[in-house]
Amino acid sequence: MTDQRLAEEGAAAGALGSSGSGSCLTVASDGTGDYSSIQAAIDALPDNSANGSDGSGSRLLIRVKAGVYYEKLHVEKPGIHLIGEGAEHTIITYDDHALKRFPDGSQYHTFHSYTAFIGADDFTAEGLSFVNSAGPGKDVGQALAVYVDGDRAVFRRCHFIGHQDTIFTGPLPEQPLDRSYFGGPRDGAERRKLRQYFENCYIEGDIDFIFGSATVVFKGCEIFTKSRLTEAEVAEGQVNGWITAASTPADVSYGYVFVDCDLTSNAPPQSVYLGRPWRNDAKVCFLNCWMGAHVKQEGWHNWNKADAEATVQYAEYKSAGPGAGRADQRAPWSKILTDEEAAEYALSLVLSGADGWMPFE
Repeated sequence: MTDQRLAEEGAAAGALGSSGSGSCLTVASDGTGDYSSIQAAIDALPDNSANGSDGSGSRLLIRVKAGVYYEKLHVEKPGIHLIGEGAEHTIITYDDHALKRFPDGSQYHTFHSYTAFIGADDFTAEGLSFVNSAGPGKDVGQALAVYVDGDRAVFRRCHFIGHQDTIFTGPLPEQPLDRSYFGGPRDGAERRKLRQYFENCYIEGDIDFIFGSATVVFKGCEIFTKSRLTEAEVAEGQVNGWITAASTPADVSYGYVFVDCDLTSNAPPQSVYLGRPWRNDAKVCFLNCWMGAHVKQEGWHNWNKADAEATVQYAEYKSAGPGAGRADQRAPWSKILTDEEAAEYALSLVLSGADGWMPFE
């Protein structure tokens, strides 16, 4: 993360800390707050579900003091607002993973592996880190830092740290590809159209580390791809990773939209794809983003599904940096947008929906 962004994050955390607390709960790992765990504070708050579904309900504020919180969060109450003392200093971490087993011997699989599950609408987090410390996918399989399955979720100045599958943005696709069930807290639930917003965040992983079906805007974020290859694998020209694996439903106009983001990495040059389609109607767009040398010139991968090339919507507009591609270099089934086409990705069009949601104002 750049020094400038760290300075901005610190200033924002200071401003939050100095503002009036109002009626809120305080969590402190050293026991000096109302609660010593974040989950205990969430459980103590009233359920806001009766306040309507348009985002106008009251906010349930929890201030989290600096510290490391080793806990697995489960949020099912709408309107929860977590404010940390800066993502560098306020860390939520856990280490579940897909290959871990329940007492009955069954595997966790991907969707039980989360550090934090956000299953309610109108959730906000500021100045926090969400970490899955289980380790690389080759050792533990998928390991989610967050599973976000709520509408109008907002993350500002947060860090998301993992390896494979760091951030999942629900809902789940209609059917799994490799077995009869997904597992996890939303398996079999009604699928909804969800919107989420990440601003000035830092996101780290290696394989498919931003994936799912929601409409999501990433504004001013740093997207860091971890190097995961051995020297021998680098010499063989193996792929280091894929940033996105969208599963956008066919009837949803927007999937992932990255605006003014920096794509950074310590992976070898020409070893990382911008994305591949988890489902065939995946939609991903990068607008005014800087791309490091790790990004492959072809940009996009079809996940060995030639039929997906006719249905995905992969696009860029004014990419910069050594990883920025020209139209004659990118995959021929992706697109470099014109000014007129890029205007269709105005944030108000992407996120507002029927309720006029504008978290970026």
